[in-house]
Amino acid sequence: MSARIISGQEVALQIRGEIRQEVEGLKSAYGISPGLVTIIVGRNPASVSYVTGKQKTAKELGFYSVQEDCPEDISKADLLALIDRYNKNPDIHGILVQLPLPGHINETDVLYAIDPDKDVDGFHPVNMGRLMIGEALFYPCTPYGIQQLLIRSNIEIEGSEVVVVGRSNIVGKPVAMMLCQKAKGANATVTICHTGTRDLASHTRRADILIVAAGRPKAITADMVKEGAVVIDVGVNRIGMTPEGKAKLCGDVDFDAVREKASAITPVPGGVGPMTITMLMLNTLNAAKRSLKCQ
Repeated sequence: MSARIISGQEVALQIRGEIRQEVEGLKSAYGISPGLVTIIVGRNPASVSYVTGKQKTAKELGFYSVQEDCPEDISKADLLALIDRYNKNPDIHGILVQLPLPGHINETDVLYAIDPDKDVDGFHPVNMGRLMIGEALFYPCTPYGIQQLLIRSNIEIEGSEVVVVGRSNIVGKPVAMMLCQKAKGANATVTICHTGTRDLASHTRRADILIVAAGRPKAITADMVKEGAVVIDVGVNRIGMTPEGKAKLCGDVDFDAVREKASAITPVPGGVGPMTITMLMLNTLNAAKRSLKCQ
């Protein structure tokens, strides 16, 4: 029997409906809209596509949305000055700088320049530290999306054996910290695996919930998955082109084989991906509410 498909598209639409209602409430009660600025440097096609999607979603949800298109050769000083301007702008509640940045600009310096109260990506060390101690202002968007997929799909997290494959600051580390907190929608026993892990399969086969962010196509095969496990595939890998000229995508999990053993699984595309932008919007909404002290 094939696994139940966990649709990120469906869950994201549900959350966006909830966000839209709250935005209307904020406008009605306080006369404000959540404000989001996206800053992009240069014209990297993937970055342009990501930012366009974020701006489109923000406008659909009734946000005040601003996009700053900076030239490839902008100086670090000018970029930091731009960020500082939005740090001080009360109409902007969330600041997102699209990565990667050109080589002459230190990404760490730029991310650290964002006001932690407007860091809706959740990557500032202050916000990462708050996450670690269970007092997060904002959760990084992809891990937040994974947690919401599990919760809203009625997957039992508390007491479960969770194995995370990948230790990036964007997905692996934060999702592990989120799911091991003594809190609702967490309280799991979490193992982090990575390139230095000996006998990866011995760990993944223990997982009740397997979260894979390895960055390698079909790295997790059916023999590495426990019967009845829930599998969350974070990977997006280009493996060729369709006859129509579109990119063919696959995840870090061998989907067709693993779905015959898992109880539930996310597809690629259409799984974790749609959740990431949605959680960015939720973080921005929450930043706006925090600015009003109405949370």
